[in-house]
Amino acid sequence: MKISKRNRTNLGNYLTYGFVVAAYVVLQLMASGGKMSSSLKGMLVPLCAYVVMAISLNLVVGVSGELSLGHAGFMSVGSFTGVAAAIILQDVIPSPGARLALAMLTGAVFAAFVGFLIGIPVLRLRGDYLAIVTLAFGEIIKSIFNNLYLGMDANGLHISMLENKTNLLPDGKLIIGGPMGIGGIKKISSFTGGFVLVMICLFVIFNLVNSRSGRAIMASRDNRIAAESVGINVTKYKMMAFVTAAVLAGMAGALYGLNSSTVVPTQFTFNQSINVLVFVVLGGLGNVLGSVISATLLTVLPEVLRAFSDYRMLAYAVVLILVMIFTNNPTIRAFTNRLFGPVRKIARKPGKLLAENTNALAGVLGAAIGGAVGGSMNSLLMGIVYGAAGGIVIIALGSLLKGMSRKNEGEGQAHE
Repeated sequence: MKISKRNRTNLGNYLTYGFVVAAYVVLQLMASGGKMSSSLKGMLVPLCAYVVMAISLNLVVGVSGELSLGHAGFMSVGSFTGVAAAIILQDVIPSPGARLALAMLTGAVFAAFVGFLIGIPVLRLRGDYLAIVTLAFGEIIKSIFNNLYLGMDANGLHISMLENKTNLLPDGKLIIGGPMGIGGIKKISSFTGGFVLVMICLFVIFNLVNSRSGRAIMASRDNRIAAESVGINVTKYKMMAFVTAAVLAGMAGALYGLNSSTVVPTQFTFNQSINVLVFVVLGGLGNVLGSVISATLLTVLPEVLRAFSDYRMLAYAVVLILVMIFTNNPTIRAFTNRLFGPVRKIARKPGKLLAENTNALAGVLGAAIGGAVGGSMNSLLMGIVYGAAGGIVIIALGSLLKGMSRKNEGEGQAHE
């Protein structure tokens, strides 16, 4: 029986929801059962934040088709404003959960405002020019927080730039201290809160992409001139995607900041934006589930490679280089095209859903292989290492097959 495109999309969305829920349950059981090291347990909240960052950037890069290199700037806006709001409301709202929710909402509002201001001039540009300007705005945001002082006393809030001229009363408290950032933060972020944020992010992205506005965004990405010719306001819909991504990044920043004892502007540099972009590219442009899996594996991988001491970042870099070479080498592409040709023919029929979600199968396969190897070696750490490495390689393979399948289908339709 032939499955309609709408049903395939819905099944893919449900598969993503199911994968995230299953991962949350498994990790919670591991943490509560003492099967997880303290270092990995401490990475659960940052992991959720990076997953949200990857999904939101995929909306801009994969769905909207614009290259943004300043996504960490929105994360910094959400982090500083969210943490500041949590500190200010500490005596008013004693509940950590409620304060975390309000902090994330505050970060979302400020990030949306900044995203809208940046989007007005930026989204009228195209290609490399847009990427360069977003990079510049990310550095500007970091510089602003590097020179911002915010204090609170009985007279209210006091703000100054460049120098600490807040003139606080003796009972006052300096919240943001310029280059020193925010210190003495009470950690109120939790893995459950991060899981809820990931689910909210998936709900927002899936509903936007599958809506009329989402189709207009993708039409603008595929052919801007054709979209404008049928009356689509390209700037409006690209702004919608850009601001939505900024909102989600701001919420992720608040979650991330409230999991740290100190937040400083240097945490949100250009390198942070590139890391998130790597998650998106390796997971597949426009592939939400691929972004979830790649963000998870590449966030955990440096920590599980810590056993290799000084060589762990070298091994991490080698894995990334090999994956990029593998996915861009014409000889290897031709080989995989011959090797997996029969698989693609089968996948074009009702089983096409599996090809579209190869990254999900990659994550499951990598986890299964890693668990088997780790069990045979009585080492959970080595199991995670092998599972992560296998998952990354198969994710790249799945993205490659997906791209070649789309190319072949397009050529077939052109011949027809």
